[in-house]
Amino acid sequence: MIPTLEWLPTGVNFLDQTKLPLEETYVLATDYKQVATVIRDMIVRGAPAIGVSAAMGVAIGVDRSTATTLPALTEEVAVIAKTLAETRPTAVNLFWAIQRMRDKYNALAAANTPIPEIKTALIKEAQQMYDEDIAACKQMGAHGAALLPQQGTVLTHCNAGALATCGYGTALGVIRAAVERGHKIDVFADETRPYLQGARLTAWELLHDNIPTTVLCDNMAGALMRQGRIQAVIVGADRIAANGDTANKIGTYSVAVLAKEHNIPFYVAAPLSTIDRATAHGDLIPIEQRAATEVTHSNGKQMTPNGAAIQNPAFDVTPAKYITAIITEHGVLRAPYNDSIQQMFAEANAQLATA
Repeated sequence: MIPTLEWLPTGVNFLDQTKLPLEETYVLATDYKQVATVIRDMIVRGAPAIGVSAAMGVAIGVDRSTATTLPALTEEVAVIAKTLAETRPTAVNLFWAIQRMRDKYNALAAANTPIPEIKTALIKEAQQMYDEDIAACKQMGAHGAALLPQQGTVLTHCNAGALATCGYGTALGVIRAAVERGHKIDVFADETRPYLQGARLTAWELLHDNIPTTVLCDNMAGALMRQGRIQAVIVGADRIAANGDTANKIGTYSVAVLAKEHNIPFYVAAPLSTIDRATAHGDLIPIEQRAATEVTHSNGKQMTPNGAAIQNPAFDVTPAKYITAIITEHGVLRAPYNDSIQQMFAEANAQLATA
C-alpha cells in the first residue's frame, strides 16, 4: 500500500506529493507547526488524509508539550488546534478530526488523567483514525464496485486515491475494488489544472497498480463523452452538504454537467466524515482561494503576461441534482439526499451505540 503518511517515534512521515511522479521522497514533521505546513503546502492532500494528518498534528503537539499542569496543557491544545484548523478551509475532515481529538483530550482532562497517559491516549486515537480510514476506503470499494461497468472506461477528476487517504482511496478505491472483482476497467484521468493532481498523482498510483490509465487535458472530457468513450464518472469530495451538494476539486462541476447531458452516471465516493450536516447546501461551503503563482507559473517558468488578473479557487460545488449516487463506507446514498443522509447517520450512530 502506498505510504501516504505514517506515525513514527521521530515524528509524522509524509510522502511529498509535490515531488511526484518523478521523485518519491518523504518529509518528516517533528512538531505540530511542521504538520500544519505540510497540510498548507499540499505535501499531503485529499480530505481524508488531511483529517488524519491533523489528528496526528494534535497528537504530536501534545506529545512534545513541556506543560506540567492540565490547565497549561489545555491552553496549548487550543493553540495547536487553531493552528491546524487554519491550514485549509474547505475539507471538512480537517475540522472533524481536530474536534474528535479535542473531545478525546477534554474527556481525559476532565477525569484528571495524568499527562503522560493523555499523551499516550492521543497518539493511540490518531493511529486508530488512520486504521479506520483505510478500513472505510475498503468498505466504500465493496459498496461501490458493482456500480461501475463490467467493461469500459471510467473518468475521474483530481486524485481521490491512496494518496488522498491513508491507503486504498475513495473514488480510486471503488475502481480498485471493481478491478479486484474482475471488471475490465481502464481509466481516463483529467490532468486537473492548475495543480495537476490527475496527471501527476492519479496516473502515478493507478499505473503503480497496473490499472490502464490515460491522462486527458481537462477540456477533453465532453468530446469523449459525446463519442461514447466514457461509461461512468467517479470522483471524491472535500465536503458534502446536508442536501448532497458536493465540493470537490475545481473542474468537477463541469464534468458533472457534461455527464448529465450525456446520460453518464456520476458518482461521488467519500466517508461519512466528509458529510457536513451543519452546512445546509453547497452555497455555504467555504471555497479556498490559492496562490496566483499556481496558475501563472509551471515548473518555475512564468506562463502568463504580467498584469493579468488571476482566479484560482481550489474547489467548485456540484449540485446534488447532477449526482447519481454517493458511495460511503456504510452504503450507497441516493436522492433525495437530505433524507438518505439523515437516515444513514441515524443507522451509523445506532450501530456505534450497540458496538
